[in-house]
Amino acid sequence: MSAMVEIRSVHKSFGAVEVLRGIDLEVAAGEVTVVLGPSGSGKSTLLRTINHLEKVDSGWISVDGTLVGYRRSGDKLYELREREILKQRTGIGFVFQNFNLFPHLTVLENLVEAPVAVQRRPRAQAEATARRLLARVGLAEKADAYPRQLSGGQQQRVAIARALALEPRLLLFDEPTSALDPELVGEVLDVIKDLAHQGTTMIVVTHEIGFAREVADTVVFMDGGRIVEQGPPAQVLDHPRHERTRAFLSKVL
Repeated sequence: MSAMVEIRSVHKSFGAVEVLRGIDLEVAAGEVTVVLGPSGSGKSTLLRTINHLEKVDSGWISVDGTLVGYRRSGDKLYELREREILKQRTGIGFVFQNFNLFPHLTVLENLVEAPVAVQRRPRAQAEATARRLLARVGLAEKADAYPRQLSGGQQQRVAIARALALEPRLLLFDEPTSALDPELVGEVLDVIKDLAHQGTTMIVVTHEIGFAREVADTVVFMDGGRIVEQGPPAQVLDHPRHERTRAFLSKVL
């Protein structure tokens, strides 16, 4: 399988702090890549560079053979206009830690907003899609509720449905369960597992080792802005080769 996501020599600093130090990674279409690592290892920053929420300092990222955030002319990369970047982002769904739903919109309106405004879809079509997606995440009866009326787990399931409403080629999850009470984690992971079984290409930053073991095709362990180790879950989680991976897993398992 060819790579849907290609990340090449990506560096990113904030001031004097180098957060990503030469990341190389490929994700094949239909695969689930789970990124593990301690806080501050660069996991969330890496995710945010993939849809150009953060600009890279050097290196490049492509999704489906198209450079993200830039166009190439000869040896140089030129940043795209904001409008073109926003259009690219519609193909890369992003589910945040803290849901990021619009509080003044109903659940249904949260799902319909971007397909109508950004993709210019007919409203009736967008609403039909939104209702189908809400049923898929088990929230058909919450279409007219507001985010504040939902539990954290329900809000995160709405956020996943909202990302799917744009029919993205790739889904990015940034610690999707870390803001949830423990008893609500399972309902969100079940939705993500369901997407995995349907062949959705996903990159998931998480601390949920059991989920990684069950769903990931590839587990990536990051530390200090670098990929220290990557491979199938059975290898990385059960027989890690690197001392730093072993030390991390001994704390979380």
